[in-house]
Amino acid sequence: MTEFIENKEIKERVILIGISTGDGEDAEASLRELSELVKTAGADAIDQIIQKREAAHPATYLGKGKMEEVKWKIWETDATGIVCDDELSPAQLRNLEEALETKVMDRTMVILDIFASRAKTKEGKIQVELAQLRFRAARLVGIHNSLSRLGGGIGTRGPGETKLEVDRRRIHQRIGQLKSDLEEVKRHREVARQQRARNHVPVAAIVGYTNAGKSTLLNHLTGAGILAEDKLFATLDPTTRKLSLPDGQEILLTDTVGFIRKLPHHLVEAFKSTLEEAKYSDIILHVVDVSNPQMEMQMHVVYETLRELGIGDKVMVTVFNKMDRLEGEVLLRDFSSDYQVKISAKSGEGFSELFEILEGILRSRRVYLEKVFPYSEAGKIAQIRKAGQLLAEDYTEAGIAVKAYVPAEMFAGFFC
Repeated sequence: MTEFIENKEIKERVILIGISTGDGEDAEASLRELSELVKTAGADAIDQIIQKREAAHPATYLGKGKMEEVKWKIWETDATGIVCDDELSPAQLRNLEEALETKVMDRTMVILDIFASRAKTKEGKIQVELAQLRFRAARLVGIHNSLSRLGGGIGTRGPGETKLEVDRRRIHQRIGQLKSDLEEVKRHREVARQQRARNHVPVAAIVGYTNAGKSTLLNHLTGAGILAEDKLFATLDPTTRKLSLPDGQEILLTDTVGFIRKLPHHLVEAFKSTLEEAKYSDIILHVVDVSNPQMEMQMHVVYETLRELGIGDKVMVTVFNKMDRLEGEVLLRDFSSDYQVKISAKSGEGFSELFEILEGILRSRRVYLEKVFPYSEAGKIAQIRKAGQLLAEDYTEAGIAVKAYVPAEMFAGFFC
């Protein structure tokens, strides 16, 4: 007789644990963000504890005295577990569970869990599963007990829930299969990129810290209709839509996964094929939430992640978003970008200035063309309309007199 195990969703009550190695305010801000992550994952953060140390304890993350305090707090609050603000080593995870006799999670587990619940497309699911398996493969010994727990909760969603005791060999076999599947997806994405290049359609990648308003911006500009919530990682799967600018030029906008501090390395590796959309774009739209007190830190995280991905030679437009939430005058500037614009993606405020910037960038990448095409080459006018900016056309006895801005490679083709 087959025995079924019910994997119930439970509302977990967790205590957040952080280490402050310097600026206490930074540790507090990081725990506030962790609290939002935990909430997004479906749990309640009921308390938090910060220990000031030069570095996390290599064996137990926390010092002995603080461990006793945490153990007492778990009993006092009837917490179901703790979440540490850093990625724990297998030894730290195992030792903490044994000492505290409770469920122990870390920041990476929470983020992976959120990604598992948000991935909808085939590519997104492959990437999430790949990241989760890579994470678990390195921790099979350390989280042996954790993987055997029943009852659901953070860390149990996504792949592996039907056979959590899978051994290292089978995990690596599955990783190999997923990498192969991801390569196939990557090839399809490359074909799409080549097609766009042949059509001379420029691409702008929308990047930014999670919950900065990237999806809201894409929705308002193009009517993409993608989920846009006031939550971390509300959308995960990339979306590309065409935007027709007021002067007739066209550009493709691609939404990308949001960045976050301490972004797990496994996720960066797994989502490289998605993030490469930014690498192969012509313009980067860096969306910044001006209402967030940690705005400067968030901008720094985005630039660091872009550098890690080898993206540093693009035209950068900093889009200061959520201006409707600011009260009074605030000095906003970004010395790392080429252009800055202040907008509200929700209301549309500042969109005209954004359009002007995009139009100017696209025009600067094009060559002015003034030429008379014989009527036998009338099809080239359609090419100009599609890939360039047709300023004027006049039908004369000699042919079609055209004035336009066209991509440099198209300009060269007209005179070969």
